[in-house]
Amino acid sequence: MNLRRTFSVALFCVACFSASQVDYVQSNYTKREVEVVMRDGVKLFTTIYAPKDSSKKAPLLMMRTPYSCRPYGTEMRANLGPEANFTKEGYIFVYQDVRGRYMSGGDFKWMTPFIPNKRAGQVDEATDTSDTIDWLLKNVANNNGRVGVYGTSFPGHYAAQCLIDPHPALKAASPQAPMVDNWLGDDMHHNGAFFLPHAMNFIAGFGKPRSGPTQDYGRGVFTHGTPDGYRFFLDMGPIKNALTKYNMNQIPLWKEWVKHGDYDEYWQTQNVSQHLKKADKVAILTVGGFFDAEDLYGPLDMYKAIERSTPNNDSKLIMGPWYHGSWNGGPGDALHDIKWATKTGEDFRDKYQKPFFRYYLWQDSAKPSIPDVTVFDVGADKWRTFESWPPKSGAMAFLMGGSGQLVKGPIIAEPIARGSIGDFIEWVSDPAKPVPVSTAISAGMPRQYMLEDQRFVWGRPDVVSFETPVQETDLTLAGPIKATLYVSTTGTDADFIVKLIDVFPNNAPNNSPRGSEIPMGGYQMMIRGEPMRAKYRNSWSKPTALTPGRVEKVEFVLPDICHTFKKGHKVMVQVQSSWFPLIDRNPQTFCNIFEADQSVFKKATHRLHLGGMSASRLEVSVLP
Repeated sequence: MNLRRTFSVALFCVACFSASQVDYVQSNYTKREVEVVMRDGVKLFTTIYAPKDSSKKAPLLMMRTPYSCRPYGTEMRANLGPEANFTKEGYIFVYQDVRGRYMSGGDFKWMTPFIPNKRAGQVDEATDTSDTIDWLLKNVANNNGRVGVYGTSFPGHYAAQCLIDPHPALKAASPQAPMVDNWLGDDMHHNGAFFLPHAMNFIAGFGKPRSGPTQDYGRGVFTHGTPDGYRFFLDMGPIKNALTKYNMNQIPLWKEWVKHGDYDEYWQTQNVSQHLKKADKVAILTVGGFFDAEDLYGPLDMYKAIERSTPNNDSKLIMGPWYHGSWNGGPGDALHDIKWATKTGEDFRDKYQKPFFRYYLWQDSAKPSIPDVTVFDVGADKWRTFESWPPKSGAMAFLMGGSGQLVKGPIIAEPIARGSIGDFIEWVSDPAKPVPVSTAISAGMPRQYMLEDQRFVWGRPDVVSFETPVQETDLTLAGPIKATLYVSTTGTDADFIVKLIDVFPNNAPNNSPRGSEIPMGGYQMMIRGEPMRAKYRNSWSKPTALTPGRVEKVEFVLPDICHTFKKGHKVMVQVQSSWFPLIDRNPQTFCNIFEADQSVFKKATHRLHLGGMSASRLEVSVLP
């Protein structure tokens, strides 16, 4: 069949499906738009879709969002709830523009900090959610007095915020890819490294100020003029050039972020996990994706915080092989070049999400069998369940060797007597020629970078690699990864990116979803990669310079994994000092990078030390 005709037919089918869905919503729901008054008098724009069938009382299922609860006016949404199949479930669906966004009143704050001991009239997202629930219970007919909240990404953050001080009627919450800390590991920063294209591209539109309620913020303050993000951000030069060269001085939030380069009070007060001490009052289904380029940190950190603070909670964690939010659409049996048999998206929606809300909000079904922790192992192509996360497991170290070997060994106290103290491997890092993050030509953050084949940088002299022999048995790693690097440099600051990679056998079949022309033999599938800005090695809030020539320890944690390295595969670790344009370029001169001039960007020679008391390594958890 002609490809153009195939695409046209597909578009026609999608249009027919959407029209059919809209017809169903129009025939079965009544739409109502209201302004709900908060305790400080601010009005929040809220849309309510109530089922026309009033034969039984229905629960309220709500999403609060900074991205608009459109469509406004008489037009109806095509789908209701977390995913399309919820449309026919008969909930009373509620959507709300959060304070200061779109049609709601008030002033918007980035990840509004929770106020623990409020004075009269003080508000935050917890009070706004509570006040909204109060109003809904009293003013929406035929509700059963039970409320659920959900949301993905920023809406997931609001779903997490309401758990800090939950309303008594809040019975179920599903924060999905929730942002909980935008400096330590979500979205905008990872371990002090700034996620440049993601932050700048997003906030150039989202951060535009408004003079009052609006249905449209208009276009962002700049256009790239090229699809090539590597070239665009390299040509931009130092970050401070964005203020004038690309109109970022028009974005108040951007100016806030670059003013607060360190993990200071501005960022610390935004952390959600520190406040989750009443989460035992609500059933919680926290959801995340192991290949989520935006908010992998949030769901893992939030779940662990709830487990620490409220051990008697009813909290579940589901982590699948997903991009950002992809669990609520599609079969979930492939990403980029990697394919597996299990339809993980369908499993999540049918076995977990729908039964979860059904049980806790309708109370007309048996309690679903949802394990405390459910995670998907792509290497083994199966779901694994645990009573806690990280799971109980053994421990092992991967020791990096001078000839590129990656050697398995036990975790023992320092010093590690292995090899010669003088062993090291070195490379020159040039800010003018940073290591690219992806083969994709993209002006944004290419989501496939999380599991993309790393052979495109494997041969670069500024990327060092260490590899095990071929695995003789399966090896399953589950939980966080601790990187301990002993480094020295000719500069006074540096970035160190560590990547854990699954190397496929040379005879692996060419079964990429992108086509059989993709060579999978020897494929280097990244399982996890994470940067660390060395000036934060001792403190997130008080950076310190590296001393040229001195061997120093840089230690950090890579986000959790659950992955089986199959028999016949190899385990690889790569270390490098740039990852562009995913993270901003480090000048390799100790300074405030957001204020740096081009003159401070210098080449530097970095050494990774490998022997004796300076044995660089990864520590991992191994399932039996």
